[in-house]
Amino acid sequence: MFWWFERAGRFVRCAAQAVAGDGYELRISRPDGSEQVERFTASSELAKRQSSLEEEFLADGWTGPHGWNI
Repeated sequence: MFWWFERAGRFVRCAAQAVAGDGYELRISRPDGSEQVERFTASSELAKRQSSLEEEFLADGWTGPHGWNI
């Protein structure tokens, strides 16, 4: 699943996926090209972090989330 936030024509992309070994990965790509990867052992931890990120982005003036489940 991936989604993004937009502000003034710039985008932050977030992608979440299951990874080998019973875990999850959250990849955050920022407008400056930097990328941050966070790993979780439980889907509930991933969901909590996704919610926290959404709150942070909205508080910073980003719109979204926009996205798809694929």
